[in-house]
Amino acid sequence: MHSPHIHKKRQTLGEQETELLRFVAARGPVSVGEATEAFGETAGLTRSSVKTMLERLREKNYLARIRREEDGVFVYSSPVEERELMTRLVQRFVERTLAGSLDPFVTYFARNNRTLTEDEMRELQRLVHKLQQGKDDAPR
Repeated sequence: MHSPHIHKKRQTLGEQETELLRFVAARGPVSVGEATEAFGETAGLTRSSVKTMLERLREKNYLARIRREEDGVFVYSSPVEERELMTRLVQRFVERTLAGSLDPFVTYFARNNRTLTEDEMRELQRLVHKLQQGKDDAPR
């Protein structure tokens, strides 16, 4: 029998939840107090609000919670690094909001004259090359 936890669909995230999730992924394990001080206060959130959001993210399987050995305080952490998290969030956005189409992203870059850094250009070229290789390998 499969664990219901593994196949459970993750619920969508609000803007503040997404920002908090990115903060935790970038910072590493944080307690409610640490998250409130470093993230919540600048966002105008109370300790109670930060704790509620951290727990919601945990319940949605975006964060894990463990008890820190040195002081016994619960800390929250992301099971993936920030870059991987962002990749997954963009993938979910494309699949759910854009019905799998990348055209709106390309249009965004073209219409908004978004200047890409050298690193972003290299990464984009690497991804295009990878996609082209995949097409060449595909059965006809």
